[in-house]
Amino acid sequence: MKKFLLLALASLSILPVWAQTGKEESNVIKVYDSVVFYDGYRLADNPDSLLQDGVKRHSCSLYSRKLTDEQLDAIGENLNLNVYVEALCDNYDRIGNINIAFVEKGSESYVPGETDRIEIGRFITPFMNKNKDPKVVPYSYEVSYLSNLLRDEDLREKYDLWLEFELFGVPYAANQQIRGCADRSDVFAGTLEFVTGSPAPASKGNVLVPIVIKKPEYIGANLNNYKREATDTITKTVKTYTYTVPENVADAQLVLITSNHGANDGGEEYNRRKHFVYVDGDLVLTYIPGRDSCEPFRKYNTQPNGIYGFSPMSDEEWQSFSNWCPGDVIDNRIISLGAYKAGEHKVMIRVPDAKFRGKQGDIPVSLYFHGLKEGSFEAGVSEVAPTKGSVEVVKRGNLLYVDTEMDVRSVEVYSQAAELLHRQWNNNPISLESYVPGVYVVCVELTDGIMIAKKVIF
Repeated sequence: MKKFLLLALASLSILPVWAQTGKEESNVIKVYDSVVFYDGYRLADNPDSLLQDGVKRHSCSLYSRKLTDEQLDAIGENLNLNVYVEALCDNYDRIGNINIAFVEKGSESYVPGETDRIEIGRFITPFMNKNKDPKVVPYSYEVSYLSNLLRDEDLREKYDLWLEFELFGVPYAANQQIRGCADRSDVFAGTLEFVTGSPAPASKGNVLVPIVIKKPEYIGANLNNYKREATDTITKTVKTYTYTVPENVADAQLVLITSNHGANDGGEEYNRRKHFVYVDGDLVLTYIPGRDSCEPFRKYNTQPNGIYGFSPMSDEEWQSFSNWCPGDVIDNRIISLGAYKAGEHKVMIRVPDAKFRGKQGDIPVSLYFHGLKEGSFEAGVSEVAPTKGSVEVVKRGNLLYVDTEMDVRSVEVYSQAAELLHRQWNNNPISLESYVPGVYVVCVELTDGIMIAKKVIF
């Protein structure tokens, strides 16, 4: 069982600038400046030893840097994370992520697999040709919900915080396809900065429980339905994670990151699936990954590829297959829990429609718990995309209606165990004659790609 932590965050160099909106001074805190990543499969054979001061290379795809007291003191209530990836000699879409590691105070290094870590941002690189513009793709995350936690003074007394930059790439295709990449092993260059407002006072009373962090593709398995360590039940895409909260908290939330991978024919990258998340047996979140459209990221995909093709696609075309966009971030999903009691708890993730054709692919999962012993989290942080109107599911007699003025693509009825019982591609009433009285989940998918889940009693 992961031990609990009480937390705070820092960075490295601080560059004051004036915010574009308002008069509040903003601090730009640069942590990585064009650090070069190499062939991710070269686990022990590092190509060079000339890293930036303070940067530790755990592997050719995972770097970390210890954050200083000066930058911890600079964190304000508002916080943004910006990542910039420059094309070198990998012209395919790859997964990258930013993590925080909590390391014993005063240590010069650490072993990632033996250290408590949380993921705070995930992204997918575009298909990039280093000889074409734009050569750099930006990613941005609004992470103010981390600020209170990251300024906790108890953590600073017990741990050093190391900020990890992980980006796995390989150069083999680019060695043959990209001019200037023959015999090279450098794949990307990465820059990372935090942007924050005026420094805020230190905080207390934060409770953090790291639950699970995604594994890189060369170590073990993430969530799937065909490996014993990756599922509760072989043939079913379901995984339960147990965690212990050390004391009661006044407000709590889970932060979840998932992305579907598998580029084989019919692979999970190309099939949007409904995801169900349960906490202690109660359904707390239902979602379908994917953007309305990937067209905003086409400009960064300078290498011809089978995802973007040669001409723009409609929103409907994108929504028919894309779980994520090369060149875009993966969402951080915030699950609000309210007041929460100490003790052992369970989170279960189910993706019942996932196939994993050919026993390929997986769903990397990162998840952590954050509680406040006093106060509450800022309003407006939600796991559900905003809609332009209301969606209600109501029972009238022996029929179930979806009341909404928005356009509905489909309506599905699931049991509490996430078993699909009914699906229809319209908004007609649903007969309840065949249902046993009980609790069900009705999922309404709107034509703009948003999905609303309602728990109802028949």
